Amino acid sequence: MIKTIIAFLIIGLIIAGILINPIIVKRRRNRLKHLPFPPLWNAIIENNLPIYTCLSPDEIRRLKGHIQVFLAEKQFIGCRGLKVTQEMKITLAAVACLLLLNERGQYFPKLRSILVYPNTYFVKETTPIGNYVVEEKRVARLGESWTTDQLVVSWEQVKQDTTNWRDGRNVVLHEFAHQLDQEDGKAEGVPILQHNSDYPIWAKVMTEAYQQLCNDVLQNAKTVMDSYGATNPAEFFAVATETFFEKPQQLLSKHSALYEQLQRYYKLDPVQWV
Repeated sequence: MIKTIIAFLIIGLIIAGILINPIIVKRRRNRLKHLPFPPLWNAIIENNLPIYTCLSPDEIRRLKGHIQVFLAEKQFIGCRGLKVTQEMKITLAAVACLLLLNERGQYFPKLRSILVYPNTYFVKETTPIGNYVVEEKRVARLGESWTTDQLVVSWEQVKQDTTNWRDGRNVVLHEFAHQLDQEDGKAEGVPILQHNSDYPIWAKVMTEAYQQLCNDVLQNAKTVMDSYGATNPAEFFAVATETFFEKPQQLLSKHSALYEQLQRYYKLDPVQWV
């Protein structure tokens, strides 16, 4: 009898923990959002995020709050001898948190660590080339998002991307868009949407835009989005996100339906920042 009571008590505590934990997390995050924002952090963002001063006062306030939470919850690890500085952390957090201004509140839940390399890094990649035969080669990379708990970026590339904001390429936006896509455990170019009714129109618009990009690349036609987006639907969503934030006017002009879908998802209108 006592064992049964103890077992029920343990189960009850576990259930209570599951129910209470989200409330505790929400309160902690709200507390972090309202902490004073250090002037040095603000100066770093103004210097390293070109569109920062174009944001509305409300967007700036919310972005600062998300940065506070992001920095408290994510670990930064320097690789190949790199010492991660405050500037690196603030810059990475500021760009990544632009994707959180839709107030989804999840803060890239699977992500725990951000690995920062000083520049281009190399990984071993194996590719099947026949029955029971694979080819192994070293591949240069500037960033990647893992479906487990890590994301990797090159700091040299981050600096280049923030300096050349309007070129449509941004490794931080790209890899964190993958994080949004991977929240449900799959990387297929479909992040978690607000309503079930949103998925059919998302699929229609994204598929049409993806196929158009693939056709344009095959024909060597000039494109607004980087040709890397034609690799697969997951890469298309990441590239479309880069373009949405960095070349909004061109994207709206050439792919209005795609722009509207991304605008609805991110709850932002970057055209207003230009």
